[in-house]
Amino acid sequence: MTATIHGMSTTSPTSTAATAAQAVARYGYVPFMLIGLNGAGIVFTAGGAQKYWLLAVLVVAITTTFLVELVIPYDTAWNRDRADSTRDRIHVAVNETLILASVATIPLLAAIVPAPPLWPHSWPFIAQVLAAILVADLGITVVHLASHKIGVLWRFHAVHHSITRFYGLNGQMKHPLHQTVEMAAGVAPLILIGLPVDVASVLALAVAIQLLLQHSNADYRIGPAKYVLALNEGHRFHHLKWAGVGDVNFGLFTLVWDHLMRTPPGNSTPPSSAWPPNPTTPPAICGR
Repeated sequence: MTATIHGMSTTSPTSTAATAAQAVARYGYVPFMLIGLNGAGIVFTAGGAQKYWLLAVLVVAITTTFLVELVIPYDTAWNRDRADSTRDRIHVAVNETLILASVATIPLLAAIVPAPPLWPHSWPFIAQVLAAILVADLGITVVHLASHKIGVLWRFHAVHHSITRFYGLNGQMKHPLHQTVEMAAGVAPLILIGLPVDVASVLALAVAIQLLLQHSNADYRIGPAKYVLALNEGHRFHHLKWAGVGDVNFGLFTLVWDHLMRTPPGNSTPPSSAWPPNPTTPPAICGR
């Protein structure tokens, strides 16, 4: 609140605090999630900590996203429940369980299909994680693109495009089978060259954090990094209801592969008339 006293303008402490909180959220949210929380996962895992610490980091990521969406919403209407919150939480629980289960099966797969000694174990742990992210991003991107071109894949992927608002938990609003196919495409090449379980665990955390960032209803700023990272400003185009217009930003972590495939997102702001998505999209599995 601003008041004028004897010709001088003053700002209330409450207003100043709110403005400061918005600035911190707008410019600090992405670095905190990408560097802070992923970094915490790397440190915990490299230090031999129990895997439940990664779950604790994920809880912090989800809580942070909800708070930031309240402080700097891109669209305040998207913060209101549309009878979808319970459905989305169920999808998060199911799909995160599937991801954790897939990580747990890596030692079994390694025993069944011995991998050649190609994994760069000598690299610093953080470099191994970054390499895994880049390779996984390619596999996920290819399957995502194919899901928009091949009918049988689209039938499952359409669950994700049935959302009517854009907020953090939407990232996990996927058909479990499609989630499994995407993750398999991203992780299988890594397993074949000897992906360590510790790297896979951090990769799973990074995927969950990225989905939160990519779908969050937060009006954050990342500067020129928006041309490299696959975050919400560009991904909002991907969820437009107009056929063809939304065929951009298939990458999960980066836009590297999108630029190579000539599918980077647009630079303008999608009009409000572009939402909600096509109502003929099949409902989520939990709504059937």
